[in-house]
Amino acid sequence: MSETLIIFSRYPEPGKTKTRMITALGAAGAAKLQQEMTEQTLNTAKQLLSCRKFTLEVHFSGGNQQQMSEWLGKEISYIEQVSGNLGDKMRASFKRAFNLGNQRVVVIGIDCPDLDQIILSKAFNSLQKQDLVLGPAEDGGYYLIGLNHPLPQLFNNINWGSDRVLNQTSYLARKLKLNVDYLPTLADVDRPEDLIIWQKYS
Repeated sequence: MSETLIIFSRYPEPGKTKTRMITALGAAGAAKLQQEMTEQTLNTAKQLLSCRKFTLEVHFSGGNQQQMSEWLGKEISYIEQVSGNLGDKMRASFKRAFNLGNQRVVVIGIDCPDLDQIILSKAFNSLQKQDLVLGPAEDGGYYLIGLNHPLPQLFNNINWGSDRVLNQTSYLARKLKLNVDYLPTLADVDRPEDLIIWQKYS
């Protein structure tokens, strides 16, 4: 059974990433946070790779494939995100992965430093029986979504960036009569007041 983990990130260019952190950290500091959180998330994924076989991809915006590989290493596949909102990007990523023959696909961002390899492994394991796995974030979104077959309608009519994302997605899942598993609720690092969460990792 083939599995793929997709990490969504952005090339850490000052002024274009982690913009809500610029008031606290400055443009360069916000970009450095983006860089460090991406590297930490990637290290967590690599820890899981040491004991579980899956394909690891980084889907990026900003920069280009050469800049990404020079930053994070040449052994990873780098895929440029499609244009559109977050739902458009995730829908396209899942479609691509399933078209390549994957049976279980998990998508994460880099904003949740408490996400560890145990939770990632549980997400893949859940998809052996469940249609959908979600990692709820404290802000009302989700830090992880996993599917074992294409469900493009899960990304329609969602207020991305709001505190309703998880509830709206769960509502769609109920309408579609999906079996859903929920992972532990974790905190995102999105705003200056969230930086205290990151301090124990930096």
